[in-house]
Amino acid sequence: MKKLLPICVWLFSLLVLASCAETSVVNKSNNSQTCNIGAVRLTADFEASRMDECINLGNNNFVITIKPENTPINPSPWYAFKVVADTPIDITVNIKISGKRDNRYLPKFSQDMKTWSVYPHQYRNKKLILKIKASTQPLYIAGQEIISNQYYIDWAKKLQKSSQISHQQLGISQLGRPIYKIESHSDSKEWLVILGRLHPPEVTGALALFPFVETLLANNPFADSFRQKYNLLIIPNLNPDGVAMGNWRHNANGVDLNRDWITFKQPETKQVHQYLQSLVASGQKIKFAIDFHSTQHDVFYTMPVDYGVESRYFVKHWLGALDKAMPNFDVVQKPGNRPNNGVSKQYFADNYQVHAITYEMGDETNRDSIKIIANNAAVLLMKTLMSETDHNKE
Repeated sequence: MKKLLPICVWLFSLLVLASCAETSVVNKSNNSQTCNIGAVRLTADFEASRMDECINLGNNNFVITIKPENTPINPSPWYAFKVVADTPIDITVNIKISGKRDNRYLPKFSQDMKTWSVYPHQYRNKKLILKIKASTQPLYIAGQEIISNQYYIDWAKKLQKSSQISHQQLGISQLGRPIYKIESHSDSKEWLVILGRLHPPEVTGALALFPFVETLLANNPFADSFRQKYNLLIIPNLNPDGVAMGNWRHNANGVDLNRDWITFKQPETKQVHQYLQSLVASGQKIKFAIDFHSTQHDVFYTMPVDYGVESRYFVKHWLGALDKAMPNFDVVQKPGNRPNNGVSKQYFADNYQVHAITYEMGDETNRDSIKIIANNAAVLLMKTLMSETDHNKE
């Protein structure tokens, strides 16, 4: 009997744990459904949406909780959801970030998923408070403009109509989504590489990449002559899984792709590395690389001029010209060298002995200004490269 007693206690404990686990799952399911039913519905059922928990408190008050895909993580809380009601009604939505983290992005709204504006809001006790007039017309709320995976495909198709480019699949993501490359290829053997969307919420980087690339691919004599001297490799959306899942920063494996350019453990960075290595093995040369991102402020992270890359003053001259051309925009250059950090600019400097930069646009930088800056930056990059004689001299 004494031998049976511990066994009985053990079995009873398992039953209690199983019961508790089942209750936890049910409660979580109920919480996720409380905002999907009734006269007012808050849903996250579209690509790039994220609403980890939603609770209807009654009296047309809702609380949305946003959680990271894993921890530790850069504090870039992403949220995106849709509001619809059977009849017009005023509601209050509170958005809170788990772990007492601060909100990074101001709420944007759209009714057509094309035109976005900042939504009026309050920020109190680490919560975004939105007063919304819900109606039968769906209202989309997100931390930034939603740029989906399909958007990149449609954009590339438009480019093909006006430019001599190829748009092909480079590889696949961890979850099997296609990763596309855009190429402009002449008889030249020198390549300019452009990367984007390693971090899903960093949308202002994408808003800069689009006009920047369009300027390089423009149908005019100067851009045409530039593309005769330099080939272009553009991989605008390197993290399609993270984009689709509404991740704060990581890919489907929970890894920051801009820390994986040294180990290449993730399929997304590994396939880009292999492709670049194949170009070099065939006699091609990587000339320069730009990786588009977003942060709180506009900044250009560069390699130091004394790091040992060729044309050591090239970036300094280019960004200096941009600063002179735009008196109302302060071009902030931050040189840095972190060999073991796994960021893309370091990868290009260490593997190909060339300059590379991280082009960062501020989260709330004026969208028209982002386009103007990008257009000017692209034009001056072409001029600097085309007139390059000896950038090893000041």
